Amino acid sequence: MNDSSWGAPPQAGYWGPSDQGPVQGAGPAGPAYDAHYAQQTRPMPIVPDVPEHGGDQDDDRGTARLSGPLFRDEPFHDQPVRDEPYRDPSTSAQPYAAVPRNPEPMPDAPQPAQPQPSPQKKSAGRDLGAAIGVGGGLGVVIIASLFVVKAVFVGVIAVAVVVGLWELTSRLQERKGIKAPLVPLAIGGAAMVVAGYARGAEGAWVAMALTALAVLVWRMTEPPEGYLRDVTAGLFAAFYVPFLATFVAMMLAADDGAWRVLVFLILTVVSDTGAYAVGWRFGKKKLAPRISPGKTREGLLGAVAFAMVAGALCVQFLIDDGTWWQGLLLGLVVAISATLGDLGESMIKRDLGIKDMGTLLPGHGGIMDRLDSLLPTAPVVWLLLVIFVGSG
Repeated sequence: MNDSSWGAPPQAGYWGPSDQGPVQGAGPAGPAYDAHYAQQTRPMPIVPDVPEHGGDQDDDRGTARLSGPLFRDEPFHDQPVRDEPYRDPSTSAQPYAAVPRNPEPMPDAPQPAQPQPSPQKKSAGRDLGAAIGVGGGLGVVIIASLFVVKAVFVGVIAVAVVVGLWELTSRLQERKGIKAPLVPLAIGGAAMVVAGYARGAEGAWVAMALTALAVLVWRMTEPPEGYLRDVTAGLFAAFYVPFLATFVAMMLAADDGAWRVLVFLILTVVSDTGAYAVGWRFGKKKLAPRISPGKTREGLLGAVAFAMVAGALCVQFLIDDGTWWQGLLLGLVVAISATLGDLGESMIKRDLGIKDMGTLLPGHGGIMDRLDSLLPTAPVVWLLLVIFVGSG
């Protein structure tokens, strides 16, 4: 075989496309090929020489760098690969089915059904079981102390006042850095409750004045920075918790005091329950979204309806010389005062940036979270009962 090779540059004697015979001075002719095979062949591309020191980087002598595939049938690495069927060159049979290298779902192919999210149920926002259990336990303690020995119930009120003051002053110090003096508040608050039970409104006012004086003096033992802020918070706490709670003790001091207190508790609890039940089921229009987003106007109407019905029944059958229409009016006022009291404490908690005043009562929060609607309602019930049936 001669020195001719596939893809060699043309030499003298190259057989051109014409049929005029060999060119003058031509060398020996190349090998002959069978026409059948010639139709299935393709010319080889001319491959440039690779420099001896090679590599992937160009040198300063302008050496060209290979880019792209060596053969035209090879795909570029940075281009997507197209799916092509396999064909055997030795036969004319139909090609095998192409197998996609990067399978993609057909646009019209049915997609698998996605699981639908289950609808969310309304949540009460608290552990309802724990709330009912704790509420029932507190009810048993209150009823037992209320109808056995009145003095025991006075002690229950005093303990609730002291714990409520501790929660309030602790949150003020934690969230705002306000140091309302707890010791004079706790002693003066318990004294207010006892004085209100023993001496009525006069005793409650005297105890309130002495408590305020004790707060002013007690705070003088510390540096003067923040004095006005701390004593103002102390006076607010003294009025908000123990002084308002004193009206419960004043109701208890009447001859039928235990029943009066029971009516007061029933109406407040029924008002809260009616607001919760109706608002949770039908509530849509917010009552005070900036203060308490959970309260609705429908809930307020539920509180009024429940409290008025309960008031008519309680005053008619539990209060001496009471009538049903007095109970309707009492229930209406209780629903309004209880709602305002709840919103008032919500305003305080919003300012402090907290959800609950404490964690002492599972499902309820703290003591102050249960006293929020009771405290402002106590003077209202005491006053209306005195107007309707006397002081007893």
